[in-house]
Amino acid sequence: MAMTISLSDAGKRFNREWIFRHFSYQFIKGQSYAITGANGSGKSTLLQVLSGSMHFNEGTCEWKMNDAVVAPEKVFQHISICAPYLEVVEEMSVTEFLDFHQSFKKFLPGITTKQAIEMVGLKGAADKQIRYYSSGMKQRVKLAQCIFSDASLVLLDEPCTNLDLTGIDLYNDLIEKYCKERLVIVCSNDKTEYGFCREIISIMDYK
Repeated sequence: MAMTISLSDAGKRFNREWIFRHFSYQFIKGQSYAITGANGSGKSTLLQVLSGSMHFNEGTCEWKMNDAVVAPEKVFQHISICAPYLEVVEEMSVTEFLDFHQSFKKFLPGITTKQAIEMVGLKGAADKQIRYYSSGMKQRVKLAQCIFSDASLVLLDEPCTNLDLTGIDLYNDLIEKYCKERLVIVCSNDKTEYGFCREIISIMDYK
């Protein structure tokens, strides 16, 4: 399954302040895009609009799966997201958490919870409650939940937050192995997070 997103003259505002405006763009299946811009410029807001979780104030946004239009309220079924504002359930172990996640969104074919945990380097802490994890370990859990989900659209908001150099290498390796055929959109100002992206979009161009 493959997703394409088409924005036409889209705009989002909070009260009287426009976050972005006159945004027209097509995000094509199998491609990778970076959304850049200063802190507080609206990158995360745009990502939430693309995820279908936030309405825009003008223009249109159309999601298609294999050329069939997807209703905005159904978009969540086809996406996975990793973002600082999305938390994990810290009372669970990573094994429990990823099993719970798979009860409503399965992993890619052939990948089990156990394999996912091993691939993100958390095998030794598989049964420890996530609240005892370091911030870098928690970020690895978020990446596992996002990248291994069987979703056509992968949304990554500052995906290397709290990761050390080994973690950043892991992130890039996972992207290379598991995201080539999907639509990937990264919000970041750090090239180590979006260096693989073929298209760079500055939200500052849409103010």
